[in-house]
Amino acid sequence: MGESNTAPIGADFLARNVSPEQRRKAIYALLAVTLVWGATFIWMKQALENLEFEKAQYGKNGVVATLVAARFAIASIVMLAFFSKARLALKDKAMWKDGILLGVLMFLAYFSQMVGLDDIDPSVSAFLTSLYVVFTAIITTFLAKKRPTRILISGVLLATFGAGFIEGPPHVSWGIGELLTVICAALFALHIIFTQRITLQRDPIGVSTTSFIVVTISSILMVFVLGEGTEPQQWTLVVSQGVLMPVLLLGLGGTFFCLLMLNLFQRYLHPVQAAIIYALEPVWATAIGLGLGMVDWTFWIAIGGGSLFIGNIIVESLGGDGDSQEEE
Repeated sequence: MGESNTAPIGADFLARNVSPEQRRKAIYALLAVTLVWGATFIWMKQALENLEFEKAQYGKNGVVATLVAARFAIASIVMLAFFSKARLALKDKAMWKDGILLGVLMFLAYFSQMVGLDDIDPSVSAFLTSLYVVFTAIITTFLAKKRPTRILISGVLLATFGAGFIEGPPHVSWGIGELLTVICAALFALHIIFTQRITLQRDPIGVSTTSFIVVTISSILMVFVLGEGTEPQQWTLVVSQGVLMPVLLLGLGGTFFCLLMLNLFQRYLHPVQAAIIYALEPVWATAIGLGLGMVDWTFWIAIGGGSLFIGNIIVESLGGDGDSQEEE
């Protein structure tokens, strides 16, 4: 379908002949994605708070792996039920090849973040995870053999600072948790870059479906690796009181809607621009947390959130199409 999939990653980061209308729709779509992603923080927290006994019995990592498997299974079922292209993708080797790549990157990023978060403060996790904006800029610059504009660099630095400091200055003391979270950031950057390449060549609905299935299978296997996959209670925890609704919202909103929109619309933007937009997620998470009384107001929220918004405005208003300047 389309071009050969053997071209170098840096050969073409941006779809050709992108109209201003397509680009505008892509920005709005990805902003909606970050808003829903911000809400997933609340849904996951609600689910985990109702699984204290299960976390003590099976371990937090096993419980989270089960929840990730459930949310991606829900998204996979919805894709297959409503899109004929999703069902056709199951018979397409190229869709599976690219779906495996995106799915494995997603799974490894989620899992390394999950395990790392168990050992470090959430503000440190937020700061280190936000480094995916920097990693995206570095990797795309290296592969394209072009240096980014000053405007793009300014946006990257402001977005990274804003995402990292919105919960206050992170107190980083390097250990296994911090290292895993940096690896998570690099994996998210690779996912953004490969999504750009793959969705320019493959049908986004088809590759979304295969990648969702890959994450589902990987998460299920991880539950068995953690040693509790043979326990029926490990799987029925998703229908526990106070858990089923958040899991449904995570599957339908956080996975089906967000990742489908990402695959459909990110191809109309430069990967670094997309990464800067995604960095707005903690702003929405903090705003929702404030509204529900789950987060206390501090001046760092204004500083971090303001930096993120300014970084986005600078890039979107002054950055043009996000292309890099040639090396001199």
